[in-house]
Formats: sequence, structure tokens, C-alpha cells
Amino acid sequence: MTRAAEAMPQGVAVLDTVKPSLVGLTRAGLAEALHGIGTPDREIRMRVAQLWHWIYFHGVRDFDAMLNVSKVMRAKLAEHFSLARPEVAEEQVSSDGTRKWLIRMAPVDALDQGAEVECVYIPESDRGTLCVSSQVGCTLNCTFCHTGTQRLVRNLTTAEIVAQLIVARERLGDFPGLSRPDDGGLIPSGEGVRAVSNIVFMGMGEPLYNFDNVRDAVDILSDGDGLSLSKRRITVSTSGVVPEISRLGEESGAALAISLHAVRDDLRDKLVPLNKKYPIKELLQACRDYPGASNARRITFEYVMLKGVNDSPAEARELVRLLKGIPAKINLIPFNPWPGAPYECSDWETIEKFSDIVFNAGYASPVRTPRGRDILAACGQLKSETEKLRARARLAAELD
Repeated sequence: MTRAAEAMPQGVAVLDTVKPSLVGLTRAGLAEALHGIGTPDREIRMRVAQLWHWIYFHGVRDFDAMLNVSKVMRAKLAEHFSLARPEVAEEQVSSDGTRKWLIRMAPVDALDQGAEVECVYIPESDRGTLCVSSQVGCTLNCTFCHTGTQRLVRNLTTAEIVAQLIVARERLGDFPGLSRPDDGGLIPSGEGVRAVSNIVFMGMGEPLYNFDNVRDAVDILSDGDGLSLSKRRITVSTSGVVPEISRLGEESGAALAISLHAVRDDLRDKLVPLNKKYPIKELLQACRDYPGASNARRITFEYVMLKGVNDSPAEARELVRLLKGIPAKINLIPFNPWPGAPYECSDWETIEKFSDIVFNAGYASPVRTPRGRDILAACGQLKSETEKLRARARLAAELD
């Protein structure tokens, strides 16, 4: 194994024949990597700041582009490391401008073919939201969610989570000096407007079952010297991993979203099986106690509208009762169908009646406009091709 590979932070797996990439590492990870190639201790803080600026602010692909780094140091970095990103295996652009990327990560060992996740970009006139994945597959088996039908392969590393934004900004021309794609797709424009302004952890996986890597990714995404996203614009969505909710607020400061979808335990047990472990009462108490929650930083409750299942006026009134005292807004999500789905979307009239009850009780209750349905990029539709991992790779993942 190369000296650089030996120097990488614990948990960053590499192949013997591949130079490890610095893209996606934390400041501590960069410092550890530099220390491993003999960088003097007195220089490490300065070198980390330089690397951080070029990797996360400028998005460079080549060490030679780092103009304030000496030629000798650039050569040494290039000898031991790379600035490689994950590969975009497939890109689809919806008729409404939504983009979905199938992103293939670098292999982590000899049995790994390169895990694949889906990442979705949702543009509007004044902002762009990137929906990132935190796991390859999912373990929760929510019955209305296509991703839930895909078994969990593994957690994504911090670097792999961050790299999704790096890839998106590069593809969208969102780094300095890059041009926006000329393919007719919608991308926000205007002075000071970034193509990606918001991040939501609502892609594949349960973020709070990959807590440490998600927390560290939020730190990188929000660092003002690099990618510089406001923590107010980073939202982590959970199906209700109650013990980790307070930690999320304390250690990351990210906004919280709850994938709720039912107002009774018997129904939520079916829709979101995690509810059997952490029922609604415990989940909502964790929300009441969430650090930093206020009218200025409301908790978002996601509620998918399933025809004849959870969409009655009585359930709307019970939702209002349950959320009393919690600074909340409620996103009503028309069910997005996928092949073989066991549910149908509620009728529009039913959704409007439900929304009116919630709104009249004093809660913002926007109905989320389905985006990217034609490319299976809408909420609940993501499912990568990682299911097709070769049997030995899957076995290795299960034995890990």
C-alpha cells in the first residue's frame, strides 16, 4: 500500500493501485493526510487552508491549478493524492427541469464494483435544491417508498456525501470560471445566485443511521471558507430515529424534517415500520425538545397523501392536535407512483380539503409540487442500480 494510502484518515478506504482523493475530507482529514506524507507540523494549518480553498471554493481538478501552493508541494501532492470525484454514470433531465444523476462511487475494496446512489437537483427561479443520499439503499422498508424496497448495502462516507454537491456544482457550472450547461434545463440565475443554494438529506437512506458521517458532511457543506451553505438551508430528514434527533440539533445545527405520514400508531407501524420501535408520542416529544427549534426555525413534517389511507378530514384534525406546541410547518406530498406501488395518490380535491384544515389551524401547509416524476426523481421514487451488485460484493457488505 502506498504511503499516502496509509496516511489517510480511518474510514477512508482505498485500493492499493489508486491514489486516494482529497475531495470530501474534513479539515482534520486533510491535516492527517498531509502529516502522512511528511509535511512539517508548522506548515499543516496553512496547507489545509490552501487545499480547502481550492477544493471547496474553486472546485479544482488539478493540483497545478493551486496557484498559491509551491511547485514542489504541488508535485508532492500529485504524487500521493488525487482530486478525483465520483463518476456520473447517468444523467436524466425531466420535462420540468429536474435533474437526476446516478453517481457511481469509487470502489472501496477488491470485491466492490463501485456503489451507486441517486442524487436529484430541483431548480426554481431563485434557488436550487440538491437532494442527497446518505446510504446505499435503505433499511427502513417504508411501504410507500421505492427506495425502501431496496436493501441496505452500506453507509456512505462523509467524503461520498460531500462529493454529491461537488459533482452537482461542477455539472451545473456552479464553481468560479465554469459555464452553465447549455441544454435548456432550468438553472437559477442572477447576481449572487448559486445554482445550488439548499441541501436536503432526503435521498436514499436514513441519515440518522449514518449519524457521524452526516454530521461531518454538514460541517463541510456549511464551512464559510469553502462550499459555504447556510445551515438554515441544510435540512436532514428522518423517519424517526428518536435517540439521534437531539444530537443532530446539538452537533450539527441543521434544520430538521420528520417523515411522519400518519397520525395513528397502528397505521404508521405499517407505513413506517420504524414506528414500532419509536412510536409517535416519543417522536413528537423529541421534536418538542429539538435544540434551536423556534418559529424562525420550524420543524418540517412531511406527510405523503395516500388515497383512502391517511387523507381524511378527521386525520387532518388529528394532525393539528398532535403538533400543538411544536413550531412546525407541514409539507403535504402527493404520492409519487412507481412500478408495482401498492398505493394511489389522493384526489386533488381531497388534498385541498386536508390542506385547508391544517392551514386554518395556523400551520403553513404547502402542497409539494411533484417534480421529476417522468424520470422517477420525485420524492419516494429513488432507487439506484446498486441492487445489481454482484453476489460476492453484497455478501462482503453484509459480513462487514
